Amino acid sequence: MLHAAAHNPTGVDPTTEQWGEIMAVCKAKKHVCWFDSAYQGFATGDLDIDATAMRAFADEGLPLFVSQSFAKNFGLYGERVGTFSITCDTPEAVKAVMSQLDIIIRNLYSNPPKHGANIVKTVLSDPALYQEWRDELKAMSLRIQDMRTALYDELTSLGTPGSWTHITSQIGMFSFTGLSPEQCTQMVEKHHVYMLNNGRVSMAGVTSKNVKYIAKAIDDVVRNF
Repeated sequence: MLHAAAHNPTGVDPTTEQWGEIMAVCKAKKHVCWFDSAYQGFATGDLDIDATAMRAFADEGLPLFVSQSFAKNFGLYGERVGTFSITCDTPEAVKAVMSQLDIIIRNLYSNPPKHGANIVKTVLSDPALYQEWRDELKAMSLRIQDMRTALYDELTSLGTPGSWTHITSQIGMFSFTGLSPEQCTQMVEKHHVYMLNNGRVSMAGVTSKNVKYIAKAIDDVVRNF
């Protein structure tokens, strides 16, 4: 199982060279690679760049499963819409895979709601809407990057103990803050900044209006807990 881009929860993606090394190992060991593409567009703001790893593996002829979610990059979280793709070498393999998928689908959900899928289809089928979506997705990605910089700047200004460069070096919707479980608990219970106990925080929830408050909360728990 591999994350295509904007790794959750770390926010740390392999470099192009590292993807090459991962691909070489997968090929040597004859792994079937399953890409989880839940955040395409949120890593760099560019759909094509965020698909680089998946396309490289496919071009190399490795067997792939790809789970593509449109929940985040289309703002359809409640719809849970996406696609599942499998690469096959031969027409016979396609028939065999489809027969098994038909059985699985029938047992799991048979006929899923199609409202979310129709929204995605409409946007992807219309050149103007498709470009508008890409532009808005890039704007959202850049906003998250700006909030990373703003949070880092606020922590630096406060002189918060420790290094916070990981906030800006990580990418995507989430960040591993490095806070301890106790510090995370205090963030939630004392400051009402909601995050997981492992230190993961949603950068999409950081705004220009609350970034100073969040930075002061982090500064407090780092110094006192």
